[in-house]
Amino acid sequence: MVPLTCSGHALTCIQLANIHESGRAGTRGRPGPCEQGSAPLPGGRAALARAPARLSGGEGPQPRTGAWLGPQGSRSTPQPRSGAGASPSRRVLPSDRLRPRWAGPGRARSGAGAPSPPLPCPAMWSGRAARSLRGPWPWRRPWRAGGGGQARRGLCAGAAAADGPPRRGAGARRFPVLPGRIPALCAHVFRENAQNSEAGLRRYSELLEKIRKGDEKAILRHTQRNKKLLARDRLRMLLDDEPFLELSPFAGHNLPYGDIPAAGCLTGIGKICGLWCVFMAHDATVKGGTLFPIGVKKNLRAQEIAIQNRLLSVYLVDSGGAFLPLQADLFPDRSHGGRVFYNEAIMSAMKIPQVAVVCGSCTAGAAYCPTMTEETVIVDKIGTMFLGGPPLVKAATGEDITPEELGGARLHTKVSGCLDHFASSEKEAYECVRNIISTLNFELPPEETTEYDDPLYSADELLGLAPRSYSYTLPIKLILSRLIDGSRFQEFKAEYGTTLVTGFAHVEGHLVGIVANDGELTHDASLKGSHFVQLCSQRSVPILFLQNTAPHTADPTSLSQAEDHTNKLKAQASMMAAVACAAVPKITLVVGGCYGNESYAMVWLAEVMAHILVWEVI
Repeated sequence: MVPLTCSGHALTCIQLANIHESGRAGTRGRPGPCEQGSAPLPGGRAALARAPARLSGGEGPQPRTGAWLGPQGSRSTPQPRSGAGASPSRRVLPSDRLRPRWAGPGRARSGAGAPSPPLPCPAMWSGRAARSLRGPWPWRRPWRAGGGGQARRGLCAGAAAADGPPRRGAGARRFPVLPGRIPALCAHVFRENAQNSEAGLRRYSELLEKIRKGDEKAILRHTQRNKKLLARDRLRMLLDDEPFLELSPFAGHNLPYGDIPAAGCLTGIGKICGLWCVFMAHDATVKGGTLFPIGVKKNLRAQEIAIQNRLLSVYLVDSGGAFLPLQADLFPDRSHGGRVFYNEAIMSAMKIPQVAVVCGSCTAGAAYCPTMTEETVIVDKIGTMFLGGPPLVKAATGEDITPEELGGARLHTKVSGCLDHFASSEKEAYECVRNIISTLNFELPPEETTEYDDPLYSADELLGLAPRSYSYTLPIKLILSRLIDGSRFQEFKAEYGTTLVTGFAHVEGHLVGIVANDGELTHDASLKGSHFVQLCSQRSVPILFLQNTAPHTADPTSLSQAEDHTNKLKAQASMMAAVACAAVPKITLVVGGCYGNESYAMVWLAEVMAHILVWEVI
């Protein structure tokens, strides 16, 4: 299993989509009940391992080369697969009815026959990380469906041919090619930037390994005394033998109240029986799995992704409830702990399936989570569920009682009926979850492959384009030429508002709109961006934003400057409105500076359908 990580500091900014490859300790080696007699999805787990971000471009004027160099010396929930002879009356997953035209289960590289492998460069834009970001996007959001979309795609691909339907992404080869050569004059600065990026990658990898290693004493107590599996081992048993996208592994790092590795829980997107799902797994080696404020925020973010994309949700519950010393930041507000249960109710009303496994102690608030899901499995001997444990009972009534008698597996499956399935071991519990998911009666989409061209320029050169400081603007077209299919880019309003680059490109055959800063977001650039975002919304084209702005200039000192500043703010507000109202997927990649109100216009965390990715300077 290869986890894909989404980098972020303390999760106050859930900044997604850093890729990290780790070996899976063995494979499950057994076809699940939902896997028997059916072929695996094309691209398999490697399809999800690559999150969205790479785009295609075209041949235009030579981009600026000076400013970026700095001072001298310095994977939808897929529609369920139907087996042979499947009844046409089988129900469809809510997310599949609204599955976007651009989403596909697998992609084959032109001339290679297989998608590029996932790569281990999470926080920085190395070439390997960039390539791993080129893949089927796991986010499934429905837009306009029907014949109109098919007809439009055929037109873009060059109209239908007599020998068969048009090939997706074929129209990209008509786009102009972006220039992407690094000027020889700047070679020495390029090398210095690359060395800095490589050092940053090493530091990133060391920190990630430290977080994943955890506390050795707590791990021994968890595995030997309590006879429980670690959270990552549980995911290996539950998920398909494919890579998964891990969200926010750095959440909880270096907080005022201490280091909370991975915020005390693992969240991400993976596949179970071929169906995309969002998983949330408590890590009981971190303070007994108790929830800190940062852990609540991380869980809420995972639920938001499940709701937005209508993805099946699986909870692996092993938590002592809230961390009471910080209860003032956990209970009262609408974005605190109670929101988790509200989201569960909303997802149930939206007919989004939810399944839980009680694989440890579920105390206080943690007991509500499994009882609000559709079906729940509890593991004998290690799984317990109660609002107050034996010590509280002893203090309140003087009665001595064991955890099993108070809220064990046999009590809740034979007496109270709170939980649905009894499992004698964790392995049996995760097999049971896979069986439950096989009863959802969803049909997986047919296999589909798309040919696409690699960028003309090496993605490895992105290391040299990542500067040591973001006090100046990067040459955005040099970056785009290393991300998009064939380095081809159909630019929109190329001569107007030139500090914002807008246009269409392809990422592994998927048509996307690109909105990229190439300097200050001026009045003209804001109007241009507003126009282009509206076009993408009208055509149901997902949008990739690349944030790349220089620090703010001085405040206006004259009446004319104040008037220009006011007009610029009005235009930026117009762009913010257009972005907020665009009902398409929006992904923001922070490649340069990101300052003030300009970041709002380029989609920041307040945007509901946004996913944020960061190219960091460490």
